[in-house]
Amino acid sequence: MLGWDGELPSPTVRTIEEMRPVLADSSCSGEGPLYSMYRDLAKSDADWRWLHSHHLRYDLTVIPPRDLCGERVKTKGHYHPKTPAGMGYPEIYEVLEGQAHYLLQSRDLRDIVMIRAGTGEVVIIPPGYGHVSINPSPDKTLAMANIVSTTFESEYGEYESHHGAAYFDLCTGELRKNPRYPAVPPVRFVRARSGHEAHRIVSGPLYSLIGNEKALDFLNRPEDYAAILDILLKD
Repeated sequence: MLGWDGELPSPTVRTIEEMRPVLADSSCSGEGPLYSMYRDLAKSDADWRWLHSHHLRYDLTVIPPRDLCGERVKTKGHYHPKTPAGMGYPEIYEVLEGQAHYLLQSRDLRDIVMIRAGTGEVVIIPPGYGHVSINPSPDKTLAMANIVSTTFESEYGEYESHHGAAYFDLCTGELRKNPRYPAVPPVRFVRARSGHEAHRIVSGPLYSLIGNEKALDFLNRPEDYAAILDILLKD
């Protein structure tokens, strides 16, 4: 796989049955995994020990192209809880292969954002936003890496209770509002970025940041980087 040398461990997979509650068409049928998650990876024991000593995890997610009864294939969607200081945990992604749509929504549903990212681009999911990762391509696989704090568990409940995100990304290119949500604003489109020039937090590739405590500190202590994180989704 691009971005990874050698064999990978057995992945955790999401099936269509597991994803059915969050699909635009909950009656959609099909077989086989929709996407695969390779979690807690490292290319050396030293890298693995460094990640764990800093409460971090490096993952890969592979999403083959698929039409889910008119909807683009996607991840389930989740939020992150707050740190002890009261600020949500962020997450950072890198597109290794293919194209990605990251559909973000604030917990209060006052802001819905779409970030379109291509190969080599890095995207930070800022505190307070849930997110779904989508493969918009009809024929190319999306492979992406992420680094995230290990001090919390992702929260899927709000996506499950609303049967998906506030919008569905359809194969026609339409973003259709999920009728199970109350009134929400239209989707804002923001370019992929990890900060602005002097205010940039990190640059990829992500794996090269392992061992760089300063670069990844924001994942566990976002409150110390609030001013920078706040500008990530500015137009």
